[in-house]
Amino acid sequence: MNLLNRQLIKERPYPEKVLQFGTGVLLRGLPDYFIEKANKTGLFGGSIVVVKSTASGGTDKFELQDNLYTLHIKGLEKGVDVQDVLLVSAISRVVSAASDWTAILDVARNPEVETVISNTTEVGIVFDEQDDPLTSPPVSFPGKLTAVLLERFRAFSGAKDKGMIILPTELIDKNGDVLRDIIIAMAERHQLGADFINWIKRCNHFCNTLVDRIVPGSLSASEQEQAESQLGYKDELAIMAEPFCLWAIESSHPRVSEVLSFARADKRVVITPDIQKFKELKLRLLNGSHTFACGLAILAGFDTVKEAMADPVFSKYVKQVMHKEIIPTLLEVGIDKGEASEFADHVIDRFGNPYLHHQWQSISTNYTSKMRMRNLPTIARYVQRYNEVPAYMALGFAGYLQFMKATEGNELFAVWEADLLPYTGFRNAVEDYITRLETQPVLDVINQLNRNEEARD
Repeated sequence: MNLLNRQLIKERPYPEKVLQFGTGVLLRGLPDYFIEKANKTGLFGGSIVVVKSTASGGTDKFELQDNLYTLHIKGLEKGVDVQDVLLVSAISRVVSAASDWTAILDVARNPEVETVISNTTEVGIVFDEQDDPLTSPPVSFPGKLTAVLLERFRAFSGAKDKGMIILPTELIDKNGDVLRDIIIAMAERHQLGADFINWIKRCNHFCNTLVDRIVPGSLSASEQEQAESQLGYKDELAIMAEPFCLWAIESSHPRVSEVLSFARADKRVVITPDIQKFKELKLRLLNGSHTFACGLAILAGFDTVKEAMADPVFSKYVKQVMHKEIIPTLLEVGIDKGEASEFADHVIDRFGNPYLHHQWQSISTNYTSKMRMRNLPTIARYVQRYNEVPAYMALGFAGYLQFMKATEGNELFAVWEADLLPYTGFRNAVEDYITRLETQPVLDVINQLNRNEEARD
């Protein structure tokens, strides 16, 4: 069986238009996926030069496969099993920053390359005062990007229309703003010139972005074998992704929409002046419901999210906490109920995905900080707006405390004393649920709550 290569598909890369920092599965499963779709529909016509920045490993697999890979999309959509396969040919080449930095600077001088995409993890967007953008190569990602922008500035004599659209996808708040400020600070520290700094500020667009797609990575050995048998080729870069995906890009500048023409190929790429709505939907409904459900799921004996969602009592809890209690709090911040409900339905599909093996124990990492950031504002909004106890949230909070008791002891409730002081009714409900969880099976407690809420309705 032949290794995947362009001779098999008789296809050559499009002209290079995108410079991408990172070879990870999130980039290959989301931005590169959207660009591939746009190329196939004639809406972009550009390929991606990928920079491999880490010292470990080489670019051999990409070279051997002519930079092709297969994306296997598996999951649920409206409760229906979905399995799709997309051969991605949008990457033209993968260049090692360590061994071929001059090739990356050559890309900076290409007038057709107008977009930069990155995913270097959250620790990648940091200001390293010791990093020098004039070295070959610079150490940090911001150092490398500063060097690329400086090379472009010099090549085109600071032309206004030769700035770049920069799309960091790292999971930090206001990632575009943070990256821009680091680039400016680096340029100032190394005295790269006022003209260059003004060009960065005025002619380049650092867009805040939000990405949302679960991309677990490689297929299992059995899935890989089955896929190769069906497709007729070996693919050592094959990855899997869930059906749901979203890429929200914050900008109101017409040039951003013009350059990012690939966005027109899929409504799940959203270019908008404000992405806060998408942050709230993800944080409160996806992450928040995970956090409310996590302790209860572990106490009930479930190992994975899909296992818990296969139980009708537990899955009803998750649906109810989203639809009855979290969504009403989102209306308070101007999010449309229909849009929030649609997102919640997607979350149910994602949690129930039979091809994902998301462990509850993994979700419980940094549990207290997650509960505080994701759910405390939601609890506060609900109680202040409706002046009543959100019962599903109270039970989820009790599940968190009961689960954490093994490591934190009974003192954990004291940590929340100041936060919960204004919400006496909520605290009392949590204490009552803790008592029940100590004396009754978890699913019985959840089932009783479901029945009580049905009777109220």
